[in-house]
Amino acid sequence: MNTGKLYIISAPSGAGKTSLVKQLIASLDRLTVSISHTTRPMRPGEVDEQDYYFTSVAEFKTMLADRAFLEHAQVFDNFYGTAQHTVEKNLKYGLDVILEIDWQGAQQIKKLLPDSLSIFILPPSTDVLLQRLRGRGQDDEATIARRMRDAVNEISHHEEFDYLVVNDDFDQALTELKSIFIANRLIHRRQKCQLQRLLAGLLGQSQ
Repeated sequence: MNTGKLYIISAPSGAGKTSLVKQLIASLDRLTVSISHTTRPMRPGEVDEQDYYFTSVAEFKTMLADRAFLEHAQVFDNFYGTAQHTVEKNLKYGLDVILEIDWQGAQQIKKLLPDSLSIFILPPSTDVLLQRLRGRGQDDEATIARRMRDAVNEISHHEEFDYLVVNDDFDQALTELKSIFIANRLIHRRQKCQLQRLLAGLLGQSQ
Protein backbone atom coordinates (compact mmCIF):
# COMPACT_ATOMS: atom_id res chain seq x y z
CA MET A 1 0.00 0.00 0.00
CA ASN A 2 1.15 3.51 -0.83
CA THR A 3 1.71 5.36 2.44
CA GLY A 4 0.53 8.92 2.84
CA LYS A 5 2.56 12.11 3.00
CA LEU A 6 2.91 14.33 6.05
CA TYR A 7 2.36 18.07 5.60
CA ILE A 8 2.95 20.88 8.08
CA ILE A 9 0.90 24.05 7.69
CA SER A 10 1.79 27.05 9.85
CA ALA A 11 0.69 30.67 9.96
CA PRO A 12 0.39 33.59 12.34
CA SER A 13 -2.96 33.85 14.10
CA GLY A 14 -5.46 35.56 11.79
CA ALA A 15 -3.78 34.60 8.50
CA GLY A 16 -6.71 32.34 7.56
CA LYS A 17 -5.01 28.96 7.94
CA THR A 18 -7.97 27.19 9.53
CA SER A 19 -10.44 28.29 6.85
CA LEU A 20 -8.07 27.31 4.06
CA VAL A 21 -7.39 23.88 5.55
CA LYS A 22 -11.10 23.16 6.03
CA GLN A 23 -11.82 23.97 2.40
CA LEU A 24 -8.78 22.00 1.26
CA ILE A 25 -10.03 18.92 3.13
CA ALA A 26 -13.45 19.33 1.49
CA SER A 27 -11.99 19.53 -2.00
CA LEU A 28 -9.39 16.73 -2.00
CA ASP A 29 -9.80 13.04 -1.22
CA ARG A 30 -7.39 10.93 0.86
CA LEU A 31 -6.55 13.95 3.01
CA THR A 32 -7.09 14.48 6.72
CA VAL A 33 -6.06 16.83 9.50
CA SER A 34 -4.39 15.41 12.57
CA ILE A 35 -6.39 16.62 15.57
CA SER A 36 -4.08 18.13 18.16
CA HIS A 37 -4.35 18.09 21.93
CA THR A 38 -4.57 21.48 23.62
CA THR A 39 -5.04 22.89 27.09
CA ARG A 40 -6.59 26.14 25.87
CA PRO A 41 -10.30 26.80 26.52
CA MET A 42 -12.80 25.78 23.88
CA ARG A 43 -13.95 28.70 21.70
CA PRO A 44 -17.56 29.27 20.60
CA GLY A 45 -18.53 26.83 17.86
CA GLU A 46 -15.66 24.41 18.50
CA VAL A 47 -16.31 20.72 19.14
CA ASP A 48 -14.19 18.46 21.33
CA GLU A 49 -12.45 15.64 19.38
CA GLN A 50 -13.28 17.45 16.14
CA ASP A 51 -11.40 20.76 16.35
CA TYR A 52 -9.05 19.69 19.16
CA TYR A 53 -8.77 17.17 21.92
CA PHE A 54 -9.36 19.61 24.76
CA THR A 55 -7.49 18.41 27.82
CA SER A 56 -6.28 19.60 31.20
CA VAL A 57 -2.72 20.67 31.88
CA ALA A 58 -2.26 17.64 34.15
CA GLU A 59 -3.44 15.24 31.43
CA PHE A 60 -1.24 16.92 28.86
CA LYS A 61 1.84 16.63 31.06
CA THR A 62 1.10 12.94 31.66
CA MET A 63 1.04 12.32 27.90
CA LEU A 64 4.24 14.33 27.59
CA ALA A 65 5.94 12.17 30.22
CA ASP A 66 4.78 9.07 28.32
CA ARG A 67 6.40 10.43 25.12
CA ALA A 68 3.04 10.31 23.35
CA PHE A 69 3.65 13.43 21.23
CA LEU A 70 5.50 13.82 17.95
CA GLU A 71 5.78 17.50 18.77
CA HIS A 72 4.55 19.87 21.43
CA ALA A 73 4.79 23.55 22.17
CA GLN A 74 3.59 26.27 24.49
CA VAL A 75 1.79 29.05 22.64
CA PHE A 76 0.83 32.04 24.76
CA ASP A 77 -0.36 30.44 28.02
CA ASN A 78 -1.48 27.12 26.54
CA PHE A 79 0.04 23.80 25.50
CA TYR A 80 -0.43 22.07 22.15
CA GLY A 81 0.71 18.63 21.02
CA THR A 82 0.41 16.13 18.14
CA ALA A 83 -0.15 12.52 19.17
CA GLN A 84 2.26 10.19 17.38
CA HIS A 85 -0.14 7.23 17.23
CA THR A 86 -2.83 9.15 15.33
CA VAL A 87 -0.45 10.45 12.67
CA GLU A 88 1.25 7.12 12.05
CA LYS A 89 -2.10 5.29 11.77
CA ASN A 90 -3.43 7.68 9.11
CA LEU A 91 -0.21 7.62 7.08
CA LYS A 92 -0.22 3.83 7.13
CA TYR A 93 -3.77 3.85 5.72
CA GLY A 94 -2.52 5.87 2.75
CA LEU A 95 -3.93 9.22 3.81
CA ASP A 96 -2.05 12.48 3.41
CA VAL A 97 -1.97 14.11 6.84
CA ILE A 98 -1.91 17.81 7.68
CA LEU A 99 -0.44 19.09 10.93
CA GLU A 100 -1.67 22.60 11.79
CA ILE A 101 1.17 23.61 14.08
CA ASP A 102 3.42 26.60 14.73
CA TRP A 103 7.05 27.03 13.71
CA GLN A 104 8.31 25.44 16.92
CA GLY A 105 6.37 22.28 16.21
CA ALA A 106 7.47 22.37 12.59
CA GLN A 107 11.11 22.35 13.67
CA GLN A 108 10.50 19.29 15.85
CA ILE A 109 8.67 17.40 13.09
CA LYS A 110 11.35 18.20 10.50
CA LYS A 111 14.02 16.74 12.77
CA LEU A 112 12.05 13.55 13.35
CA LEU A 113 10.53 13.23 9.86
CA PRO A 114 12.71 15.11 7.36
CA ASP A 115 10.63 13.90 4.39
CA SER A 116 7.61 15.90 5.59
CA LEU A 117 6.71 19.02 3.61
CA SER A 118 6.02 22.38 5.25
CA ILE A 119 3.84 25.27 4.10
CA PHE A 120 3.65 28.73 5.64
CA ILE A 121 0.56 30.91 5.12
CA LEU A 122 1.26 34.65 5.00
CA PRO A 123 -1.22 37.51 5.37
CA PRO A 124 -1.08 40.14 2.60
CA SER A 125 -0.19 42.90 5.08
CA THR A 126 -0.07 43.76 8.77
CA ASP A 127 -3.15 45.97 8.33
CA VAL A 128 -5.19 43.09 6.94
CA LEU A 129 -3.94 40.79 9.68
CA LEU A 130 -5.05 43.29 12.32
CA GLN A 131 -8.48 43.63 10.68
CA ARG A 132 -8.95 39.86 10.62
CA LEU A 133 -8.01 39.48 14.28
CA ARG A 134 -10.44 42.20 15.30
CA GLY A 135 -13.11 40.79 12.99
CA ARG A 136 -13.11 37.44 14.77
CA GLY A 137 -14.45 39.12 17.89
CA GLN A 138 -12.74 36.58 20.14
CA ASP A 139 -9.97 38.61 21.79
CA ASP A 140 -9.63 41.88 23.64
CA GLU A 141 -7.29 44.59 22.38
CA ALA A 142 -4.44 43.53 24.69
CA THR A 143 -4.57 39.98 23.34
CA ILE A 144 -4.75 41.22 19.76
CA ALA A 145 -1.71 43.44 20.34
CA ARG A 146 0.20 40.42 21.68
CA ARG A 147 -0.84 38.32 18.69
CA MET A 148 0.40 41.03 16.34
CA ARG A 149 3.77 41.15 18.10
CA ASP A 150 4.06 37.36 18.01
CA ALA A 151 3.12 37.34 14.32
CA VAL A 152 6.38 39.14 13.51
CA ASN A 153 8.35 36.43 15.30
CA GLU A 154 6.43 33.65 13.56
CA ILE A 155 6.84 35.18 10.12
CA SER A 156 10.59 35.58 10.74
CA HIS A 157 10.83 31.77 10.48
CA HIS A 158 9.45 31.68 6.93
CA GLU A 159 12.77 30.50 5.46
CA GLU A 160 12.45 27.22 7.37
CA PHE A 161 9.43 26.21 5.25
CA ASP A 162 9.29 24.53 1.85
CA TYR A 163 6.39 26.58 0.46
CA LEU A 164 4.98 30.08 1.00
CA VAL A 165 1.35 30.92 0.20
CA VAL A 166 -0.09 34.42 0.57
CA ASN A 167 -3.73 34.46 1.67
CA ASP A 168 -4.90 37.69 0.05
CA ASP A 169 -7.52 36.29 -2.31
CA PHE A 170 -8.96 33.18 -0.61
CA ASP A 171 -9.73 31.24 -3.82
CA GLN A 172 -6.26 31.90 -5.22
CA ALA A 173 -4.60 30.80 -1.98
CA LEU A 174 -6.72 27.64 -1.96
CA THR A 175 -5.77 26.87 -5.57
CA GLU A 176 -2.09 27.27 -4.71
CA LEU A 177 -2.44 24.98 -1.70
CA LYS A 178 -4.22 22.32 -3.75
CA SER A 179 -1.50 22.47 -6.41
CA ILE A 180 1.14 21.60 -3.81
CA PHE A 181 -0.74 18.49 -2.70
CA ILE A 182 -1.67 17.36 -6.21
CA ALA A 183 1.86 17.83 -7.56
CA ASN A 184 3.36 15.80 -4.74
CA ARG A 185 0.89 12.98 -5.36
CA LEU A 186 2.21 12.76 -8.93
CA ILE A 187 5.83 12.20 -7.89
CA HIS A 188 7.13 9.06 -9.57
CA ARG A 189 7.73 7.10 -6.38
CA ARG A 190 4.13 7.52 -5.24
CA GLN A 191 2.58 7.10 -8.67
CA LYS A 192 4.56 3.92 -9.38
CA CYS A 193 3.00 2.29 -6.34
CA GLN A 194 -0.50 3.45 -7.28
CA LEU A 195 -0.20 2.49 -10.97
CA GLN A 196 1.45 -0.92 -10.77
CA ARG A 197 -1.31 -2.69 -12.73
CA LEU A 198 -1.46 -0.01 -15.43
CA LEU A 199 2.32 0.05 -15.88
CA ALA A 200 2.49 -3.73 -16.08
CA GLY A 201 -0.18 -3.78 -18.77
CA LEU A 202 1.45 -1.02 -20.77
CA LEU A 203 4.76 -2.85 -20.62
CA GLY A 204 3.24 -6.23 -21.51
CA GLN A 205 4.17 -7.72 -18.17
CA SER A 206 1.98 -10.37 -16.51
CA GLN A 207 0.73 -9.76 -13.00
